Amino acid sequence: MEKHITIDVSIEEDISTTTVTTKLDLMGEHFESKGRARRNPSDEPIPVIGEDLALARALNGLQMKVMEAAQEKIIRFCSD
Repeated sequence: MEKHITIDVSIEEDISTTTVTTKLDLMGEHFESKGRARRNPSDEPIPVIGEDLALARALNGLQMKVMEAAQEKIIRFCSD
């Protein structure tokens, strides 16, 4: 059996900050996480770096929330 899921990713940027929001609906559960990156004022503006960092942070937060939900299910369904 093959399943497909979609992670919704939105990116907001201003001159110094990038914020990425990730959302995942998985088998009736909703997960959401944000990642932020801030450019040091002395650095050159290279938006792709902030986007990459913010996205990685948001996906990491999403991963942690899904893992936590899985661990709770293991405790709930597999405990003696």
